[in-house]
Amino acid sequence: MMFDYFEKNESNVRSYCRVFPVKFERAQNAVIISSNGVRYIDFFAGAGAMNFGHNNPYIKSKILEYLEMDNIIHALDMYTVEKEKFLITFINNILSPKGLDYKIMFCGPTGTNAVEAALKLVRKNKKRSNVIAFSGAFHGMSLGSLAITSDSFSRAGGGVPLNNTIFAPYCNQFEDHQKSLDYLEWMLTDDHSGIDKPAAIFFESVQAEGGVNVADIEWLQKLRDLCTKHDILLVCDDIQVGVCRTGNFFSFERANIDPDIVVLSKSISGFGLPMSILLIKPELDIFSPAEHNGTFRGNQLAFVGAVAGLEYYKKSNLPQMVKEREKVISDFLINAILPIDSRLSVRGIGMIWGIDFSKIDSSLSNVAMQNCVKNHLIIERAGSDNCVLKILPPLTIEQETLVEGLRIIKEAVTVTLEKYYHR
Repeated sequence: MMFDYFEKNESNVRSYCRVFPVKFERAQNAVIISSNGVRYIDFFAGAGAMNFGHNNPYIKSKILEYLEMDNIIHALDMYTVEKEKFLITFINNILSPKGLDYKIMFCGPTGTNAVEAALKLVRKNKKRSNVIAFSGAFHGMSLGSLAITSDSFSRAGGGVPLNNTIFAPYCNQFEDHQKSLDYLEWMLTDDHSGIDKPAAIFFESVQAEGGVNVADIEWLQKLRDLCTKHDILLVCDDIQVGVCRTGNFFSFERANIDPDIVVLSKSISGFGLPMSILLIKPELDIFSPAEHNGTFRGNQLAFVGAVAGLEYYKKSNLPQMVKEREKVISDFLINAILPIDSRLSVRGIGMIWGIDFSKIDSSLSNVAMQNCVKNHLIIERAGSDNCVLKILPPLTIEQETLVEGLRIIKEAVTVTLEKYYHR
């Protein structure tokens, strides 16, 4: 009865509400409260959009202050005070200290829109139509980004041929990670490979939706070298694992590489507000005015939230916070989850981790997730056959709340496997 009105009037396309059949009302940091007052721990973080926590007090105060002054809210791509503040803050606090030289393009409000812009820009620069993406990739649900997304369910929804993409094995497809690079080298050099030279390679340094697949540093560095060698642009999709999710602001920093283009969205706005940007090496910024645009690329509240988020990132020493919580998660998974069953595996970095059930039965991840939700923990799945239970809490989660959520996972996994073996 509680959900009848939604089921009658909202499209069948809704999905997360089917996984979490709860009517939510309030939220604070890593806790969400239902309409009837039940407390849920959040290990989902808005699919990575809530790195700074729900209703972060510092960021919220800046947004409320801006609203109270009748400041402009919608401005397309016109010059505004808040856009300038964001540019200054982002360049001075993030790009310049890291020695990164990028121009900043404000795209439509979603990550997939920024991916579409990147696709246009690499093709315009190199005058080539093909791009390379990886097995396990997820880049968005509009047609261009869907063409470089690998999972069959998402691709089937496109309804038209998804062309001009060549898929290559991600580094985790082989025990020897060099083999995926060797495959790329062969495609690009053998005149009988049947592959037309691409404009760019799109990659995620951690494939979140692909099952928490973490690329190793050497592989990332060699991928950068390969692109340079063959005059191919390297595009990093940092939508879900950027903004300090892996411990550094950008996920690729650990490899000391500089992609030609970086895509950011989700947590860049600081407060869960719609915002996406491209970081573009200056020589690649060859769009003509309005060649890619969008009505909501000038969301001033997102700029306010983003500036406040960057200030909070600096004043709270968020990278150190992530490092401390990473150890809590990894130690718990190794010492409390792996002993439950030798065929379970865990992997991750920073504050994105996965528990892989594929060596037992991929469907068990769904059972474990449902058991988590019954015990008031919000968590989702990822990977092939959704075999991975994905841990993705807000970076600001209190350690006691983090441990409480991890204990719920342990109980859920234990019960799931006990019932599986005694069925």
